[in-house]
Amino acid sequence: MKIISRIVAVLLFILFFFFALKNTQEVTLQFLWGYNMHGPLVGILLGFFVLGAVLGVLAMTPTVFRHKRALSRNKKTIASMQKEAETQQLAKTQPPPPDNITGA
Repeated sequence: MKIISRIVAVLLFILFFFFALKNTQEVTLQFLWGYNMHGPLVGILLGFFVLGAVLGVLAMTPTVFRHKRALSRNKKTIASMQKEAETQQLAKTQPPPPDNITGA
């Protein structure tokens, strides 16, 4: 699986590289309030791609931390339940105490 993902990554890199070579013309983006941005098409596309990736990671961050916290709690619960099960198993395997102890 690792080899397949690397092959796909190399193929995508080659595809994007040739895309960049073919799209070198200057473009102008016109934003609101009269702001204009000039630059090569590939640079602008790459910039917006990176901006989208960063915003996506920032949007996922609270969920990731929540899941990590839940995983930590669940691991602690499992550990305490395993200890309890071990003590119950140990109690089952020990012989019962004698009913009547007579002293001399």
